[in-house]
Amino acid sequence: MSSINADRKIHNFPERNMNVILNTPRLMLREIVRDDRTDMAEILQDPEAMYAYEHAFSSGEVDAWLDRQLRRYEQDGHGLWAVICRESGAWLGMCGLTIQNVENTRELEVGYLFKRRFWHRGYAREAAAGCRDYAFNVLGTPRLVACVRVNNAPSRRVAESLGMKVERIFVKHYYDMDMPHALYVLELPGTAHRKGK
Repeated sequence: MSSINADRKIHNFPERNMNVILNTPRLMLREIVRDDRTDMAEILQDPEAMYAYEHAFSSGEVDAWLDRQLRRYEQDGHGLWAVICRESGAWLGMCGLTIQNVENTRELEVGYLFKRRFWHRGYAREAAAGCRDYAFNVLGTPRLVACVRVNNAPSRRVAESLGMKVERIFVKHYYDMDMPHALYVLELPGTAHRKGK
């Protein structure tokens, strides 16, 4: 896939030291640690940043989110990672690769959440592109998805910038609400189609 191969030239996948996962021209992605809780809470407890979830998180939900990311590293070897500005060292948001159950199928998803004050600067696209390339070139996955609420236009544009296409619309049940989502998919050429499996 030409876009993946081209992007790989500008992404650096370092040896796993100091929990650094990958570098892009402007960003470093590293594993989240407990000291990141305050930065995480700035996103998770911001009603505007969390509009796709329909609510801002409580303190207990922030703690559970942090615990879940640390558990993912142990169980899966990846999860959401902290996104750091390489120039300033600022903590911008989270982006990474998580295993999701999509209609009883395990899928590898690229996900992204950023502090509102860092929106509209291309950080989500840059971080997500780095994660996409990590998924294909390092993890060796043949298929990557993004589950995006149908009314979340900014996140849909990020998925589309990665070369993803909508495979189908499905409904996620979250906090007693039915939320229609678009399942964006990117597969390596020659990958068998898995829809319905």
